[in-house]
Amino acid sequence: MVSERASRRALFGVSALLFAASAAATIVWCASMSDMGVMPMPGGWAMSMAWMRMPGQTWSGAAASFLGMWVVMMVAMMLPSLAPMLWRYRQAVGETGKTRLGRLTALVGVGYFLVWAGIGMAAFPFGAALAAVEMQQPELARAVPIAVGVVMLIAGALQFSAWKAHHLVCCREAPGRGFTLSADAGTAWRHGLRHGLHCSYCCVNLMAILLVIGVMDLRAMAVVTAAITVERLAPAGERVARATGAVVVGAGLLLIARATGLG
Repeated sequence: MVSERASRRALFGVSALLFAASAAATIVWCASMSDMGVMPMPGGWAMSMAWMRMPGQTWSGAAASFLGMWVVMMVAMMLPSLAPMLWRYRQAVGETGKTRLGRLTALVGVGYFLVWAGIGMAAFPFGAALAAVEMQQPELARAVPIAVGVVMLIAGALQFSAWKAHHLVCCREAPGRGFTLSADAGTAWRHGLRHGLHCSYCCVNLMAILLVIGVMDLRAMAVVTAAITVERLAPAGERVARATGAVVVGAGLLLIARATGLG
């Protein structure tokens, strides 16, 4: 019991330190991007500089910079809900992997965040290309506020879906109670990747909201992080997810009404 308590304190202590460091780095990054300003666009909105190249920067450099900060941001956003899963993993491995439990847990985390890194790698070229088109096509730029509202409507509706419920259960319970895992690197790596995929499927709609509202908006990050964490950790996670969906649908309708001059 003493050993288990010490192991638990160590895991959550390291997680807290990683969270604090990644959150601080994210805040600094967002502040530096805010200092560069935003680009006013037709339709009364402003484009984030996160999708732009800085002066003298190559596209590969811009992509690498975005990916680095994306991973740091994901660590800050996902660690609060990931840490309990890592503890369940350690329990599933049990005494067989006691001597290398730290390395195996780290490997699970690396696999998990590799999935999110892949999502960031896919998001940047898409966002940069869309930003370039919006700057060249004023009519398209004017439609962006309505498009954001539509994205929010879809994201909110997905909170009520069987898809969401299935992956939310996978995120909340993996590995299941009484389940045992082999104490080897391959199993740890696959477990991290599998959980990362379930997690990305579960909150892809909420992350889409962050991307369309503003990937460097600290308030949006905080709200999305809170929504993801609460639906993963609260006793009534599915009800929380549906309540979040109702709020998001309402916000989407309000944005569309404002964009069309009805609100």
